[in-house]
Amino acid sequence: MTQPAVATTRLTKRYGDFEAVRGIDLTVESGETFGFLGPNGAGKSTTISMLCTLVTPTGGTASVAGHDIVRERDEVRRNIGLVFQDTTLDGYLTAEQNLRLHAGLYGVPKSELDARLRQVLDMVGLWDRRASKVNTFSGGMKRRLEIGRGLLHSPRVLFLDEPTVGLDPQTRSSIWAYIRELKQAEEITIFLTTHYMDEAENCDRIAIMDHGQIIALDTPEALKAGVGKDRVRIETEDDDKAIAVLAEQFGLEATASEGAVTFFVEQGEKFVPTLFGEFPLSIRAVNVARPSLDDVFMSYTGKTMRDAEATAGQRGRDTMAKFRGVRR
Repeated sequence: MTQPAVATTRLTKRYGDFEAVRGIDLTVESGETFGFLGPNGAGKSTTISMLCTLVTPTGGTASVAGHDIVRERDEVRRNIGLVFQDTTLDGYLTAEQNLRLHAGLYGVPKSELDARLRQVLDMVGLWDRRASKVNTFSGGMKRRLEIGRGLLHSPRVLFLDEPTVGLDPQTRSSIWAYIRELKQAEEITIFLTTHYMDEAENCDRIAIMDHGQIIALDTPEALKAGVGKDRVRIETEDDDKAIAVLAEQFGLEATASEGAVTFFVEQGEKFVPTLFGEFPLSIRAVNVARPSLDDVFMSYTGKTMRDAEATAGQRGRDTMAKFRGVRR
């Protein structure tokens, strides 16, 4: 059997009383494009940091490319490429100089380097800009160069931590086109984190993470099919009363988020006329949609990704205040 590219058992990371990653079990097969989907603060980057040997786990075990992340750190590092959420390129060096520096650190044989440089820079569409200083590049070009740098030493697993964060939608789409191309050109496993729902659709499988735990894991299609029902969002004059009416009169469980009340129902389009005819409150707007990955997240957590990020942000601020001795 082919050895898994990534395998974890009860992998845990604590910072004092705060448990950032809560004992996750995970297997990523060789050749997969695997995504960690979740709000900022869910524990995705901490997990990648442990898998890439940048952070030591508090508990549990994990292996990457068949090597233990604690006992075989050097072997893990030889077999992975890593693109950080924030750029780590030297802006005063050219694109080629950045890659040659990386090649030296990873021991790429000199006899292979020139051909590999051309191959990687062609792959990310930057061969013609190889002599340009990086500080003249756009954000999308820098991200492409970082992906190329991560591939230079032919890793078995490429980790991408929020690869398109801060980029405009057009550039994000372009980056994903390059990622799909490199998957065809290289025998490689891609493990990425994202909080963009549309990006997760590009993955073979995704693990949805919240509060340091994996709450769902499957293909995007299977996760959406698991929700099953249509999503209905209504805007009313009183969200709390609307939720109570939906429960009492229609037997529906609803939640309020982002200025609307959301619930799930079979054949939503057929249900809406009934709702308008029998609902005692004024409905200002209604929207019916097939299940999305955000609906999957809501079905497991009772909140949208955006609401979860707001909660995580407040939790992070409260934690920092506690460590600083600030009373709230």
